Amino acid sequence: MEIIKKNERKKIIIIGSSNLLNKQFEKLKYKLKLNIIKNLKDGLKSDRLNIIDVRVKFTNPFKVNKKHTKRYVLDSLLIAFRLVNSSSISSFINCPIDKNIFNGDIGVTEVISNISGNKNKGIMMIYNQKFSVVPLTNHMKIKDISKTITKSFVKDKILRLAKSYNGIFSKRANIAVLGLNPHLNELKKNSEERKAIIPAIKELKRKNINVNGPFSVDEIFLNSSFKYNVIVGMYHDQVLGPFKALFGFDAINITLGLNFIRISPDHGTAKKLIFKNRGNPKSLLKGINFLMKQND
Repeated sequence: MEIIKKNERKKIIIIGSSNLLNKQFEKLKYKLKLNIIKNLKDGLKSDRLNIIDVRVKFTNPFKVNKKHTKRYVLDSLLIAFRLVNSSSISSFINCPIDKNIFNGDIGVTEVISNISGNKNKGIMMIYNQKFSVVPLTNHMKIKDISKTITKSFVKDKILRLAKSYNGIFSKRANIAVLGLNPHLNELKKNSEERKAIIPAIKELKRKNINVNGPFSVDEIFLNSSFKYNVIVGMYHDQVLGPFKALFGFDAINITLGLNFIRISPDHGTAKKLIFKNRGNPKSLLKGINFLMKQND
């Protein structure tokens, strides 16, 4: 299990409700103390959880309504953005958020992109040291995907992916691109592979992007001598399903394409585990340690 070194603990600042955390600690019988700060110039402590307090209107912290939850989440994110914009921090982690509190078919990646002024530019990457996966469409209904996959869409997304990956990891992404259809629809003339994906790959190669494809899903995830560090799929479950089968919680979610690093654990809210003390913190700890290394 990942651990956080004692001398690094005071570098971690929580943005959230002190009242909500204290109620949860009491329920779980955790003997943890908070150090409430107003800004990063206040004294940080390594023996307490440093927290910028966010006030919420929860009358019962264990039964919250959608309206108050949404306001709480957005207020917390806005504080993080203000810290990023003032260069007080260079990155942040948000813990899992139920996307049902937002309107429409969007997830947290889209919300983060929009309220940070990077509308439609956020790219979801699920990262493991062996390789990462990127869906070009994030939380889109299956019936809408095929009409979204155009040459310009694929090319633009992968260009931004390659640039952002290089900025974070200081190396070029070696990218494998998947097709949309089973068996690449045998590369028929009217397939998305022939009309959009292959032409986009050709143009990307001319721009010196290290990219190959299209590959079928059953082919690419069976390759034991893996030579690609990023697999790009056309939709969410096409790449996240096989990836999670391989790595479980041994991964983190990084949003590329922003002017800061945003990470979240690679799992959902696990509502069924609330107060059962059975949650697996591995992905969160990996995210924290990833950022610690980035800021060394």
